[in-house]
Amino acid sequence: MDDFREKLIALMHYPGITWNAVLDYLIKDSSLQLKPQYIQQNLFSSTKHSTLLSPTSLQTGTMIEQIRQYEQNGIKVITILDENYPSLLKEIYQPPWVLFAKGDISLLRKEPKLAVVGSRQATQYGKSAINVMFPQLVEKGVVIISGLAAGIDTLAHECAMKNGGHTIAVIAGGLAHIYPKKNAELAKEMMETQLIVSEYPPTTKPQRWHFPARNRIISGMSKGTFIIEAKRKSGSLITANYAVNEGREVFSLPGSIFNPFSMGTNDLIQQGAKLVTSSEDILEELRL
Repeated sequence: MDDFREKLIALMHYPGITWNAVLDYLIKDSSLQLKPQYIQQNLFSSTKHSTLLSPTSLQTGTMIEQIRQYEQNGIKVITILDENYPSLLKEIYQPPWVLFAKGDISLLRKEPKLAVVGSRQATQYGKSAINVMFPQLVEKGVVIISGLAAGIDTLAHECAMKNGGHTIAVIAGGLAHIYPKKNAELAKEMMETQLIVSEYPPTTKPQRWHFPARNRIISGMSKGTFIIEAKRKSGSLITANYAVNEGREVFSLPGSIFNPFSMGTNDLIQQGAKLVTSSEDILEELRL
């Protein structure tokens, strides 16, 4: 399937490429000899197909050279059929066809993983909760996944590392465009000792819609998602909704009824998320 792999990676570099357009291309490309039944069984199905590309329009020569340059810069390119692609991620609706990763890619296969997301304006309460709960989670081998955003995400990555644990960041945009810029040093450290992944080629600048889209990957790689501080209608609740739709566990930190950053987490508890007051509440559901 080397030919398939090369074409799949090349497709990711088309401006404006969509998940459905890739699926449509794979079905139409006679050189791959992939039947619709194979696509449905192994590469997932979709009811909508795009016609943005024709099989004859794809040229992979220059792309292969670009991919070689990625490897020279320590960037690994992992397709959905590669052995080190996260198995849980394959189960979600429209899993990323390709992951661009820099760091310790063995973390992709390490279990269990816990998504941790929350407000970009973390309060002392949220920070204290992370500092109290994370040491035992890390001790039990839980890999912390978050989005490298300001606030709770940053605290989650930093606390996992401080306690000798493992953490993965799923970013919006490509690996060459870290956002926010104030997390550039954290990202550099994680690329050396942990892992950062993106579904976009490294030179892709982050777009507004990349942020909610990457949340499906954060929750999709994880057995559960822990929401720590979130306003109503926040991006963290999008991640929780993805987790619910995929049948994963959702954990929520309760908070004061007077704190707007606890409105979203309290709503989640009302809707059936597990109320978390200690690390044992999470470990119990992860069966650790």
